[in-house]
Amino acid sequence: MNTDSVSPVLAAAENFQPADSNSQAQAVPAQDARPDASHEKSFSPLVRQFLDYLQLEKHFSDYTVKSYGTDLIQFGQFLMGEIGQGPDVPPLQLAGATLDEKHIQCDAIAVRQFLNFLYSRNYTKSTTARKLATLRSFYKFCIRRGLLTVSPLSQIRTPKQDKRLPRCLDLEQVQKLLDAPGDADLLSARDKAMLEVLYSSGIRVSELVDLEMADLDLAEGVLRVRGKGRKERLTPIGSQAIKAIQRYFEIRTADPRLAGLPTTRVFLNKHGQSLSTRSVRRKLDKYLEAAGLDPGISPHTLRHSFATHLLNNGADLRSVQELLGHQSLSTTQIYTHLTTARVKEAYDQAHPRAGEPNIPHPASNPPTYFPAKAV
Repeated sequence: MNTDSVSPVLAAAENFQPADSNSQAQAVPAQDARPDASHEKSFSPLVRQFLDYLQLEKHFSDYTVKSYGTDLIQFGQFLMGEIGQGPDVPPLQLAGATLDEKHIQCDAIAVRQFLNFLYSRNYTKSTTARKLATLRSFYKFCIRRGLLTVSPLSQIRTPKQDKRLPRCLDLEQVQKLLDAPGDADLLSARDKAMLEVLYSSGIRVSELVDLEMADLDLAEGVLRVRGKGRKERLTPIGSQAIKAIQRYFEIRTADPRLAGLPTTRVFLNKHGQSLSTRSVRRKLDKYLEAAGLDPGISPHTLRHSFATHLLNNGADLRSVQELLGHQSLSTTQIYTHLTTARVKEAYDQAHPRAGEPNIPHPASNPPTYFPAKAV
C-alpha cells in the first residue's frame, strides 16, 4: 500500500514508541507515550489493511483506530524481539522473518508471554484488557481473510476488571457548571450551549463536535446523533439546551467573522473551524475552576450524570439504554448501582412498616419464670 496515502490518524499511531523492558516499571499508556523520531515504526502491510478496514468499513472513530494502531505496534515490537526480551523471558520461537509472518505464526504461548511483559511493566487491568481486545479483533480479521483458521487468543481469558462506579454530579453541581460560562459573547454562549447539550442529551463529546446543522430539530427538540460505528439515533434535548443553542446562533449569525463560512458544523472555534474533543475538555476545565468544582471531572461525567438523574427520577433502563446509544443493556446497568439511595428512599416512603420500630427478637426479651411452690 502506498504510504503517501496514509491518513493522519494512522500516521500519528506509527510514531508511537513504547518504552523497553529495561526501563522503570511505571506503565505508560500507549496513546500517551511520546514518539521517538529516531525510532519511528511503520505499520506492516497486514496491520495497515486491518486499520483501514476499521476506519473505512467499520467506521470506527479516529481515536479508536489510533489506539488499535499503537497497541499493534507494541505487540509487533514484542514479536520481533525489540522489547520485552530479557534473562527471565525466553526468546519467542516464531517462524518467519517479516513481522506479518510472525503475526501469522503467533500462538497462545507468545500471547501469554506478551501478557507477562505487560504485567511486569505494571499495566492496569483495563489497559491490558484493551490490548487483548485489539488483538482479538486483529486475528478475527485475519481469519476472515483466510490467513488463519484459529485465533491464538481463543484460549486466552481477559483479566477480570475491577468494578468502578462512574462519577456523577449532583443537581447543585450541575447547575453551578452550567451557569459558569454565561452567554454575553460568542464564545461564552457557545460554551454554555455545549455544556447544556451534553447534560440535556447525554451524548458523547465526540458526538457533540460532529453535530451538523441538519442534525438539529429545535422545533421538535430532537438531535440526530451519529454514534459508534456511524450508527444513528434520535435523542431529545430539553428547553434549556434549546434556549442556549438559539442564543449561540443569534450571536454567531451577527458576527461578521463567521458570516458566510462554508461549514455545516454546529459548534465552531473562534476561527470558524470545527472544534476538537480536546478543545471541549479545555473549555470544561476552565469552567470547573470558575465554579469551584473538582478539576478531575470530564465531559463524560456529564453523560454519567444524565443517565443517573434519569434513573433516579423514574426512567426505565431500556429507555436510558436507547438514549445513550448502548448496544448492550449490561453497559447501561452500571448506572443502577448509583440509584440505590433513591430506591431506599422510595422504599421508606412506600412500605407500610418501613418506619415502624424494629420487632424485637424473642431472645432479647426472655419470659419470666417463677419457681414451683413446694408441696
